[in-house]
Amino acid sequence: MIGKIKEFNYKSLLIFNTFALIVTSFFFNNFIFIGVYTFFFFVSLFTTKNGLKIIKKLNLLQNIRVEGPTNHFKKSDTPTMGGIFMILPFLIFLLIIAINLDSLQLILLLLTIFGFFITGFLDDFLSIKNKKNTGLKTREKFILQSIISIVFISVAYEKNLINPLILVSDSWGINMNIFILPISFLVLVGLSNSVNLTDGLDGLAAGCSGIVFYGLGTEILMKEQQELIVFSILCYSMSGLCLGFLKYNNYPAKIFMGDTGSLSIGAILGSISLLTNSIFTLTIFSGIFIIESLSVIIQVGFFKITKKLFYKGKRIFLMSPLHHHFELKGIKEQKIVENFWKINILLIILGIVLKINL
Repeated sequence: MIGKIKEFNYKSLLIFNTFALIVTSFFFNNFIFIGVYTFFFFVSLFTTKNGLKIIKKLNLLQNIRVEGPTNHFKKSDTPTMGGIFMILPFLIFLLIIAINLDSLQLILLLLTIFGFFITGFLDDFLSIKNKKNTGLKTREKFILQSIISIVFISVAYEKNLINPLILVSDSWGINMNIFILPISFLVLVGLSNSVNLTDGLDGLAAGCSGIVFYGLGTEILMKEQQELIVFSILCYSMSGLCLGFLKYNNYPAKIFMGDTGSLSIGAILGSISLLTNSIFTLTIFSGIFIIESLSVIIQVGFFKITKKLFYKGKRIFLMSPLHHHFELKGIKEQKIVENFWKINILLIILGIVLKINL
């Protein structure tokens, strides 16, 4: 049905996501969920609209990478670092909840997300300062992400906040034992970078993130564990924040989220999935992010191997990440984004159906 919709634009996504949350609230007989989502949607609208003026005054403008599609040069000087207007309200909300509940889980979550937020902020700031598309070097960024992730995983594992038994369903799980540690690292760092790579077209990462946060929040509710409801509330607040930001990030984008937003979003998804044992389902929900990341790994790997074997590197895709391949195939940016949104919605439905039936 979704595939037959000829035009699935921002309004369509907003209506679809809101309707899904209303149904979820009715089903679980708790209207806090739709209330939190709606509140943070308007918070995001307000902060992004007013923050956009501040960003312009401070001249915090995007630098387009030379290696990208040539039609992206027209996006040069678009205000960036818009992730501040999503992540800061979320961090404040999380801080209030963590203080009131006096929860180690939430405090650890807060510190971890803040760490990724600062990493993304530094990357964006240095990029603008140096007038290049890259701020922190890849190695520097990875080291910072790794340190934050290792601290989070070590503390969480020691306090039994990460379960080595990865649940596939309520009655079936895979015991990873000590291997849960590298898997957790891969989930946290990998997802953070995957969202970052997906953030290459107007509205792509923000729209997919809004959808995935809805799916993760709902999957956590389906566990029927009272102590985990707070994580569903956090997911729904992020879904609202992403879709509020999308109003100004949708094609043609008036503002970009930058690494400040994308690295933080991936970290929020990854860390919440680890604390709620939702790794399996989130892997399905995050299919778009994962495929985008894999396209880069495959492209780079194939190029290096063929260069070593044939002294001339060959490419599988016209350009990576995958969305750039479709761009160079002549597909309009809006259509690529809309189709990725549709696929992401289908992945949410698939993940929830599997959760119910397995």
